[in-house]
Amino acid sequence: MANFKLETDADGIALITWDMPDRSMNVITLEVMEELGAIVDKVTNDAAIKGAVITSGKDAFCGGADLTMLERMGATFAELVKSKGEEAAAKFVFDESCKLSQLYRRIEKGGSEKSAKEKDAKPGKPWVCALNGTAMGGGFELALACHHRVAADNPKTRLGLPEIKIGLFPGAGGTQRVARMIQPADALQFLLKGDQLKTDRAKAMKLIDNVVPQADLIKTAKDWIKAGGKAEAPWDVKGFRLPGGQVYSKAGMMTFPAANAIYRRETYDNYPAARAILQVVYEGLQLDIDTALRVESRWFAKILRSPEASAMIRTLFVNMQDLNKGARRPAKEPATDLKKIGVVGAGFMGAGIAQVSAAAGLQVVLVDRDQETADKGKAGLHKSLSDRVMKGRMKGAERDTLLEKITTSGDYNALKDCDLIVEAVFEDRKVKSDVIAKIQAVISDKAIFASNTSTLPITSLAAEFKDPKRFIGIHFFSPVAIMMLTEVILGKETGDRALAVALDYIRAIKKTPIVVNDSRGFYANRCVLNYIKEGHLMLLEGIPPAMIENTARMAGMPVGPLSLNDETALDLGLKIVRATEADLGAAAVEPGMKILLEGMVEKQGRLGRKNGKGFYDYPAGAPKKLWPGLADLLPKKLSREEVEALDIEELKQRFLVTQAVEAARTFEEEVVVDVREADVGSILGFGFAPFTGGTLSYIDMMGTKKFVALCRKLESKHGPRFAPPKLLIEMAEKGESFYGRFAPEKKKAA
Repeated sequence: MANFKLETDADGIALITWDMPDRSMNVITLEVMEELGAIVDKVTNDAAIKGAVITSGKDAFCGGADLTMLERMGATFAELVKSKGEEAAAKFVFDESCKLSQLYRRIEKGGSEKSAKEKDAKPGKPWVCALNGTAMGGGFELALACHHRVAADNPKTRLGLPEIKIGLFPGAGGTQRVARMIQPADALQFLLKGDQLKTDRAKAMKLIDNVVPQADLIKTAKDWIKAGGKAEAPWDVKGFRLPGGQVYSKAGMMTFPAANAIYRRETYDNYPAARAILQVVYEGLQLDIDTALRVESRWFAKILRSPEASAMIRTLFVNMQDLNKGARRPAKEPATDLKKIGVVGAGFMGAGIAQVSAAAGLQVVLVDRDQETADKGKAGLHKSLSDRVMKGRMKGAERDTLLEKITTSGDYNALKDCDLIVEAVFEDRKVKSDVIAKIQAVISDKAIFASNTSTLPITSLAAEFKDPKRFIGIHFFSPVAIMMLTEVILGKETGDRALAVALDYIRAIKKTPIVVNDSRGFYANRCVLNYIKEGHLMLLEGIPPAMIENTARMAGMPVGPLSLNDETALDLGLKIVRATEADLGAAAVEPGMKILLEGMVEKQGRLGRKNGKGFYDYPAGAPKKLWPGLADLLPKKLSREEVEALDIEELKQRFLVTQAVEAARTFEEEVVVDVREADVGSILGFGFAPFTGGTLSYIDMMGTKKFVALCRKLESKHGPRFAPPKLLIEMAEKGESFYGRFAPEKKKAA
């Protein structure tokens, strides 16, 4: 067998080691399923085998299903719909999606044809899962199907069912087994959040049975079988009682209606997979396990065919994996051996960049205008990491090791032997120009220079640098330690080596990169500033702030535009508006938006969350609340009747369309040249409604013809900001999609 090795010891216990060749992580593929099925047959039919232990030959147990397999299944479904009709296509997806669930059920029965409580059931053979590392998705569902689960004591191990994060849910028995092992409220939370558990937490929740030292893992697993471990799941034993009691009971009625209300509050019913989890747990707990598993498979097949799941799988798994592996890296450039980087600017952003760099094992020099300021930046980082230690999210030794890698200085000469320098000073052209001059005077002729600018064009900044080929933009998103996206900006003269070094650095710090060409605001800020601007314009129309915030969240955005503006700082927003006006003229900015920001910042002193007052008030120790005085700054206020007459669906559309049409413009202008980057960047960078798969997937999901018609409708009512670009109009006329016309060429990542 290519993926498994089976060895039977003198006690008749089979050790099955899963170790896929040419893969860093075991994943579930059709070949793996076939081989595991053959092993189940072998264990069942060989009288010399008394039981089986399954483990991994890699550092982790399993990363879950190979989702490209599910993507291909979706493509086959679409082809079958055309050739054989909807019913035949749906049956194909159901039959395929059942296979893994049925295989795991065979393991759970110990190879027996009947479960333990059925009449004339023959004893099966016990299976133990020896988890030597992380197990996710279908890999953890395999563990749940075994009769006993033991994990190695490894702080890096994570166990979970995170399928909800890509628009799916556990479809190989996970929903039914978890809901029979723990209280239904806890099960629903675990499934709906997609939590990844450490081993001690998983044991406390009774999802695994034991945690032992790595050296004792296999012995402990085998000892359980030798001690008489039985091949029976608790729910297959007569008299089994659900942990939370019956669904139709007092406890059940306290769980499911509340869970449904929370689901709708948090998702606004935008995620079919989340709704399906509630449904299959609710239905499944009223049925025997075999019927419940069939119900789960039917819902899984339905969700797999949904446009939301298709878009999310493509963007948040396939596309993201491509980008993380270096899809845009220049293939001819040799791998970079980064050892030491410099970060100039010890403020919030610079300290965050230093933190993630040191966490990746790099030596960091953190430089500011003087030693005191540089030390202050590191001290702030020490405080934030110490807070994590106090909350049990980090060990003190880990904090100290990280901080030891960061050296502070007020002397630019400390940068002379750095391989990469990241400038993260104030977003002001003159300030950056002065800093660039000081840096290039001391660094080597081989060092790469990166500017962490969010809006200033890289080409113009590179004009200040002695060798523009070595000048590149790396735009981090705030807060750096949490946000997973980085935007790599190419100036007109940026060379391949600078791009390769930047991408290698981003890979080292475990962020996801998108590569964009130079433009004011680049890609992410152009789109997200449109979102914030739409919120401002709605305010000026007299729409109540609470309605603006709520409809934005109903559309699928993680936070409303006013709340987001508070996070990014109102004074920064005003600076961007004024800089745009200075460079491009008054016609390039919305005059009402400028007046609104001037009133908030200069007249009211409201800068956003950073000074505790913006569109919201941020009282100490209490939830934020919309500022009551906002109404006094607005030129118009709608009557109650006018508010009630507002079209909520149109408000939602405005928020998404204004971002998506701007994404299409950036694509037409070749600021973004890869559809994968537009979609991944929109979700990771500014939270564009994840259920759509991203800005361009949103257009594809609607269809370019319908999207252009919607743009025209909004344009006629609200102005030219909704006008579709020529590219979109052309695609609509030809019936094209972005992923049809601009399908990325698959290449082997460097």
